[in-house]
Amino acid sequence: MKNIKENLEKVTAKLPDGVRLVAVSKFHPVEELAEAYAAGQRLFGENRVQELVAKAPQLPEDIRWHFIGHLQKNKVRALMPHVSVIESVDSVELLRLIEKEAARIDRTVDVLLQLHVAQEETKSGFSVDEVLEAAEAGELTENLPHIHVCGVMAMASLTDDMEQVAQEFDLVRRTFVTLKDECFDESEYFNELSMGMSDDWPIAVKYGATLVRIGTAIFGPREY
Repeated sequence: MKNIKENLEKVTAKLPDGVRLVAVSKFHPVEELAEAYAAGQRLFGENRVQELVAKAPQLPEDIRWHFIGHLQKNKVRALMPHVSVIESVDSVELLRLIEKEAARIDRTVDVLLQLHVAQEETKSGFSVDEVLEAAEAGELTENLPHIHVCGVMAMASLTDDMEQVAQEFDLVRRTFVTLKDECFDESEYFNELSMGMSDDWPIAVKYGATLVRIGTAIFGPREY
């Protein structure tokens, strides 16, 4: 039997000050999220719009829902009333659509820019060059009154080579610093670096992660 409270305590005890946990709850039932909530967890990460939209009304309103999966443009409208942070903004086009849908319901949403630094081609995200070009063109800051761009998110390659993982996280950190210095230097919001999962989060923390996304170590293997 799972002991979610105990698992959560083990994980959070290892996190340094200033690093917050996003409990990745995708494919896990509402009852298990409620256990984590009762143990004090308030940030939850889902990667399917349909699942997040179904779970949110069944759980307390002070949960901050992070959307961490690839966001299809036709799902933005359904997601918008429930989500607190969209961590997976992977194009200027998606950013503009989020702005439009947030304006439609008169709310402001926090987003992170997803960087693609992993070797797997299947992963989404801006390349480093793309995000810097978009920043230089003003596309990440101008005419977005309903969006707070709060930082960047990335996933490292799925590999046992921790040196490669460290290099990728270092690239993310350096890109974050460049963006902050050159584009978001006057922003009070651009402070978040979301990277690191169950297997590699200690390395991510070494490279400045402020958010780590951990699921298996808390909830166990996925329940499909």
